[in-house]
Amino acid sequence: MRAFAEAMADAHSAAGIARFLKQHRLHVTQHPQRVAIPQSYWGDSEAGIEGETIHVRGDTPLHSFLHEACHAICAAAAARGAILRDAGGCDLEEAAVCYLQLCVADRIDPRGWRGLADDMDAWGYSFPDGSTAQWFSNNADDARRWLGQHGLGEWLLGGERSE
Repeated sequence: MRAFAEAMADAHSAAGIARFLKQHRLHVTQHPQRVAIPQSYWGDSEAGIEGETIHVRGDTPLHSFLHEACHAICAAAAARGAILRDAGGCDLEEAAVCYLQLCVADRIDPRGWRGLADDMDAWGYSFPDGSTAQWFSNNADDARRWLGQHGLGEWLLGGERSE
């Protein structure tokens, strides 16, 4: 599983993460190892969310950082500042968050969306189709529509996905 520190050590990924954060007016606060991550829903090394700030450690999985960042992006503007630990939202918004994190990964992670999908499966994400990649490729139309309807269509992958 690719960690946040590993991604930041890669120039391409670090630049992509910086652009992504700036574009959406998000901030990241990196905490020392073995320190509890503030506002982490799952605890341990998992990212935390507090308004427009994503809390991580070097060992935070990249998928966890992206998931919380995408929750902030998908939140209604008026609600974003009030997010504390749990972004809430309906099941469709959660699917959109998962879809968006894969689209973002395709732009910032040299492994592409498939590498992040593998990490998500290893962590325990579950989709009706089985694997994250199967869901993303075959059954995520509702998530794509939700993102398009909420002004996030620029992040959607076109008909071609990197292999």
